[in-house]
Amino acid sequence: MILYNVTVNIDHLSHDEWLKWMKEVHIPDVLATGLFFDGKLSRILAEEQGGKSYSVQYLAKSREDYERYMEEHAPRLQAEHEKHFGGKFVAFRTLLNVVHHEKS
Repeated sequence: MILYNVTVNIDHLSHDEWLKWMKEVHIPDVLATGLFFDGKLSRILAEEQGGKSYSVQYLAKSREDYERYMEEHAPRLQAEHEKHFGGKFVAFRTLLNVVHHEKS
């Protein structure tokens, strides 16, 4: 299982619009590709300067599903994010191999 994490710092002025857009548009669009089976948006609890920080996490069944997403869907979806919020956020991406996942 692969966890694709996107950490985003969004400026204070754009925060509310961005959060609504992520919940109502972007995360559903990523999940609609069928290449991730779960998505989670979490607020990072830390002192922040210049914005609020979030972790957006998507779970894929395989590295192949992640790579297919990156090739076939990521450029379009990332361009949409940039179109709406360009210059108002900083993001970095991390790919993790899940070694244990337990549901409660």
